[in-house]
Amino acid sequence: MNVSGHRVTKGRRGVLLLLFYLFAFLPSFAQYNTDRLMTIGRSALYYEDYVLSIQYFNQAISIKPYLYEPWFFRGVAKYYLDDYAGAESDCSEALRRNPYVISLYELRGLARIQQDKFVEAIDDYTRALKYDPENRGFWNNRVLCRIQNKDFDVALAELDTIQRRWSQFARAYNMRADIYMQMEDTVKAVDALQKSLEIDPYDGQTWAASSIISLSREEWDSAEVQLNHAIHLMPKNAGCHINRALARFNQNNLRGAMADYDMALDLEPNNFLGHYNRGLLRAQVGDDNRAITDFDFVLRLEPDNMLALFNRAVLLDKTGDLQGAIRDYSKVIEEYPNFWTGLEFRAACYRKLGMVKQAEADEFTVYKARLYKHLYGTQPRLNPNQIRKRSDEDVEKYNQLVMEDCQEPEREYANDYRGRVQDHKVEMEFQPMFVLSYEQEEGEVKRPRVTDTMVDRLNDMHQARTIYVNNAHVILGDDRTSDYFNYIDSLSAVISHPQTTSQAVRALLFRAIAYSAIQDYDSAIDDLSTYLLEDSTSVLALWQRAACQLRINQFEASQGTNVELKNASVQADLNHALELSPHHPLLLCNRGTLMALRGDYKRAIDDYNAAIALEPQLAEAYFNRGLCYLFLKQNAEGTQDLSKAGELGLYNAYSLIKKYRK
Repeated sequence: MNVSGHRVTKGRRGVLLLLFYLFAFLPSFAQYNTDRLMTIGRSALYYEDYVLSIQYFNQAISIKPYLYEPWFFRGVAKYYLDDYAGAESDCSEALRRNPYVISLYELRGLARIQQDKFVEAIDDYTRALKYDPENRGFWNNRVLCRIQNKDFDVALAELDTIQRRWSQFARAYNMRADIYMQMEDTVKAVDALQKSLEIDPYDGQTWAASSIISLSREEWDSAEVQLNHAIHLMPKNAGCHINRALARFNQNNLRGAMADYDMALDLEPNNFLGHYNRGLLRAQVGDDNRAITDFDFVLRLEPDNMLALFNRAVLLDKTGDLQGAIRDYSKVIEEYPNFWTGLEFRAACYRKLGMVKQAEADEFTVYKARLYKHLYGTQPRLNPNQIRKRSDEDVEKYNQLVMEDCQEPEREYANDYRGRVQDHKVEMEFQPMFVLSYEQEEGEVKRPRVTDTMVDRLNDMHQARTIYVNNAHVILGDDRTSDYFNYIDSLSAVISHPQTTSQAVRALLFRAIAYSAIQDYDSAIDDLSTYLLEDSTSVLALWQRAACQLRINQFEASQGTNVELKNASVQADLNHALELSPHHPLLLCNRGTLMALRGDYKRAIDDYNAAIALEPQLAEAYFNRGLCYLFLKQNAEGTQDLSKAGELGLYNAYSLIKKYRK
């Protein structure tokens, strides 16, 4: 039979040799040793497959529950999935097995902080500091926990210790300022922030904290200047844009305020203050329909917000939806029966609809209020001097901008577990290799799916699942992961009891692709190596084995292992595949990616040139070639390639273009 266009040998020696390797490389999940499970689990953790990694750590725990490592790494995975209670529990189990591992206290402390368990977190950092007293991050976090716990005197004493040890630690002054602000000593807070900025003028959080003091003092121009610095350093911080909008509004810069609210809501679409205040500004400039949209959103977030409801009623009234306006006015009046402005506005709506009796009832109520309580009067227009706190629910203040009751500086905990697992990969990251996959996802590039004639022929022989070509690593959920394990078991049964040798050979390749999906790359390579004993000219097997080995190498490199020899085996497989199929753009792109990752940018560019000549719409080749040019300081060529990659749908190219044009 043919697989990928090549004939499988059927000699007696070949069959015996094949069967030997089939059983030699036939792993069962129940028979995995713990080290193997831990390696696969950590690899899945590295590639951000947290659900999958948990399954491997579960198996390791069931086999050797007395080891602390699987509990710890499962806790790490749960932390990334925001299961902080689960992470805390796993760290506690790990500490019962080994109470001398500092990382366990660190992770459990962070998990407890996320649950507002500050006393318990303080205990963790105190224990960690017994073993590592010079760890500045632990000191930092313990002080922040004490601040959250309102234990200001002890926090200030610990800050004295920190500043004696690390005199140029700017963040210590930020924490002092935080304490002084909560103690309502703004003079000392300003002094501390000023010292922090003298040490590190490029800390956006310090500028943001300074602006909070200026806003509280109604020093709008100073606040705007400080927020300009903060936004320059932290352009994706929605809170800074919200606060600058407030400062601009109070300087009658409505256009600037509106721009800030727009940007804040682009960054944080569910921001209450952004929608509420933008709705008020839009109403003031006559953009009534879009103002209604903002208040609709606010009311989805807070259905019982009477001030937002009344503002929407006023806007519906103005845009001619009188029934909708009466509905909203009535809900507000039901809640606040003595809200005379609401009664007056509803009466006007009734009159427009010819509902004279209802209008006269509302007008008579208002008339009595004017006559006996002298409280009647029109509401003032939106005024730059009128800003209410969010907790102030005085309905008479319905048309005043809103600010938070108490703005606290953002507390930045030292956290090695923030961001991506793999030590925060640099922004300039090459697009990964193309691989065979059962998943159809194609990443960011929106274009017809990548096809390959050899894969198409293989699909014709394989009715159960379609094989695709892509370079987007798909994060698997519980159901999908279980499905892969079951599929692997079914293929293992076929391999153990094949009807024909060719059936077992095909099942090896299909199982290797499934192993790749669950990141068991060693098992995938074992299957592919066995497959290649029978068909040494299979381009697909060489291609997939190279991709799997590179995945292993990248993980091992992140652990400090030298992988140059193993990378040479990846190159050998790709070279062999290209000898068999020299005009294959995806293989050329893959070899270019390997060369790029090894720092051989000129040879990488040669491969990308050849791939693009064969497939001019290959966005990943343009993107990676562009990065190679940038690493060679050829910025013009690099940005030109990135522009083409962006044009073809790889949109993260544009942020790199912006960076390197500067």
